[in-house]
Amino acid sequence: MHFTTSAGYHGEQLTNHNPLPRNDVTGKCSVKHLFCVPSRTATVWRNLNPFWGEEYTLHLPMGFHTLTFYVMDEDTIGHDDVIGKISLSKDVIAAQHKGLDNWLNLTRVDPDEEVQGEIHLALELHRDAQRTSLHCHVIEARDLAPRDISGTSDPFTRIIYNNLSAETSIIKKTRFPHWDETLELSLDEGDDDEGGRVTVEVWDWDMVGKNDFLGKVSRQSADFCETPDERNHANTPKNACKLGALRLKVRLAEERILPSVYYQPLIELLVEPTPLTLLEEVTTVESRQIVAMTLVKIYLGQGLVVPFLDYLNTREVHNTNPNTLFRSNSLASKAMEQFMKAVGMLYLHEVLKPIINRIFEERKYVELDPCKIDLSRSRCSASEAEVRESSVGLLQTYLSSIMEAIVSSVSQCPPVMRVVFKQLHKRVEEHDDDDDGDVKYLAISGFFFLRLFAPAILTPKLFQLRDHHADTRTSRTLLLLAKALQSVGNLGLQLGHGKEQWMTPLHPIILCSVASVKDFLDKLIDIDHMSEAPQRAVFLPSVIVKEGFLQKHKAEGPQLLKRFAFKKRYFWLSSETLSYVRSSIPIARVCAVERVDENAFQLQNVMQVITQDTDGQLHTTYLQCKNVNELNQWLSAIRKVSIYNEHMLPSFHPGAHRGNKWTCCLQPDPLGCSRTHSAVTLGDWSDPLDPDAETQIIYKELLQGRDKLRCVSHFTAHCCVSKKRIWSLNLYIGNGTLFHIFYMIRSNSLWNKNVFLIFLWKGRTMHY
Repeated sequence: MHFTTSAGYHGEQLTNHNPLPRNDVTGKCSVKHLFCVPSRTATVWRNLNPFWGEEYTLHLPMGFHTLTFYVMDEDTIGHDDVIGKISLSKDVIAAQHKGLDNWLNLTRVDPDEEVQGEIHLALELHRDAQRTSLHCHVIEARDLAPRDISGTSDPFTRIIYNNLSAETSIIKKTRFPHWDETLELSLDEGDDDEGGRVTVEVWDWDMVGKNDFLGKVSRQSADFCETPDERNHANTPKNACKLGALRLKVRLAEERILPSVYYQPLIELLVEPTPLTLLEEVTTVESRQIVAMTLVKIYLGQGLVVPFLDYLNTREVHNTNPNTLFRSNSLASKAMEQFMKAVGMLYLHEVLKPIINRIFEERKYVELDPCKIDLSRSRCSASEAEVRESSVGLLQTYLSSIMEAIVSSVSQCPPVMRVVFKQLHKRVEEHDDDDDGDVKYLAISGFFFLRLFAPAILTPKLFQLRDHHADTRTSRTLLLLAKALQSVGNLGLQLGHGKEQWMTPLHPIILCSVASVKDFLDKLIDIDHMSEAPQRAVFLPSVIVKEGFLQKHKAEGPQLLKRFAFKKRYFWLSSETLSYVRSSIPIARVCAVERVDENAFQLQNVMQVITQDTDGQLHTTYLQCKNVNELNQWLSAIRKVSIYNEHMLPSFHPGAHRGNKWTCCLQPDPLGCSRTHSAVTLGDWSDPLDPDAETQIIYKELLQGRDKLRCVSHFTAHCCVSKKRIWSLNLYIGNGTLFHIFYMIRSNSLWNKNVFLIFLWKGRTMHY
């Protein structure tokens, strides 16, 4: 898992010192950040050794403390059971510069001792001639853990200092209590020493049985500024191995974004193709995919993605053997792959989703490998030959449907994608001396089939084609289809040369598809890029970012909200509106998008979209999603399209307004009792362009590669203008001053693009 952070958070986090025991057996994995659940994997059914293979990019506030992974057992009826968890502090993740990649033992989790939430309080030590007293002003708490069946708690606060204690009143049925009470402890002489510790505990009161612990905060009496004990984040107790382990790959990329004016000189340089030569040399193999994705976004934002990719592809064509063209993890290969995902995801869904859904629904047993045929899995008593014959027929049917959908999709393919392929075809044709001309087709089909369509068929969940991973039977069918489509993408040139001779029955249909593939590619590149290809088509406002059915209820002022008030509506989201039948919500008016407590409507997976009209009045639209995955996706999508709105709210009410007060905090206050999470989003192909953040990533890569840049430490540049030598200049690169040197070169009017070329060629002196 890879994620990035931004913005900032404040508050006193409740902690727990106790080891957390175990519950049940596995299926899904959730990621929690400060008690907000931004993502959840698919469920792997009936499996004690699940494989997810899912990658998430989480955009988190800069001040987050801990990232927690919960492994859970999904239950069809009732609440899901927690198997165990792994908690990673921000410091632990940040210490691994290349990322954390390891097996980590799960720790026990007791649902009755899971601590969450924050408390707002003020501590003061009063001294006078007669006595010394400790005053604790307990104001409020929020996001406390639910302990009662109703999904709420009955919280009260206890302050402890040495052997003294005091308690607030009990506030019934709320996770957002508001006390505004001051507790006073009279201290004896010597009790106010600097070594004393003040502990504030929050408990859930129970009429029967013992009270439930909700969390605590500890401070030194000397200064009241100690941070919570780091031992709370330990995640590998001695008995953890009994719960199993989770393999994680986590990388923290923490960027501090400067004002746009500081990035403009580097952006001006990056839109020139020549600096890419230097950039590819300083980046590592591990970071190349991130760099490629970032560059694609920068060039899309500048409307120059076609010349950018054309430059990289031209270099690749001239420097690579035709037989291995674009088969390595070069910057050109990675950039093309990220570009197709950025602009072609909607196209991929239109073409593949119907046939993928059909395969999942039919769930046929398919197998060609004699060593793997299991006759017991066949629905009827069939021989091995009959199973193979049936499998060949099914695979031919599925493959024919896939090929028919692809070759008839020329008009659906994004124009900018077609133009890029046209330029690639042209460069290969100019350089290729092969008589049969297969290389120019292979260059395009290698990207189109091998890097986009075949991976999507193999793992549809990772391309958002399905909500869940395929089961074992369906997964085998998809694997065989992906292998066949790879052979089609290779134009059948490698058939019969591999070890999998049992794929031979599919060779005829693969070879028959080659002619239609070449015809399709010829039509695909038959486009005039000057008039038909707007290069930022994927980011136009009319493009639908997300769509689907939601249950809707709109609350206008205080009223009794009932479950049956939710009605099914079809919604579609663009960068301008959240629309449904006969109405729409302007994105510019959105000021918060947050979850709603389950007890507010006695419903799960409800979110609220808060908008502000021209008169400054707030309006709330409540929407229920069909599951938690849909909820996370809708929350993230709406937050991202509204991320630059001016009047975003700092707080909100996660409950409903009933009886002139909010169900969450039991207060009439219109101001929210819980802070908003507008900075917590899931990164994906629909992310809005952010030139400053993207340029910062590139600058950081150049800065980290300064050791490699020192090999260009000294050289002389001679510049001639109008056939007259003006000056000579020695350039030195060191101590991370690359950005400033770039700025100097670009800001001097005597230096043009041609003179900048000398900066990239090591050890040469070039005269103009």
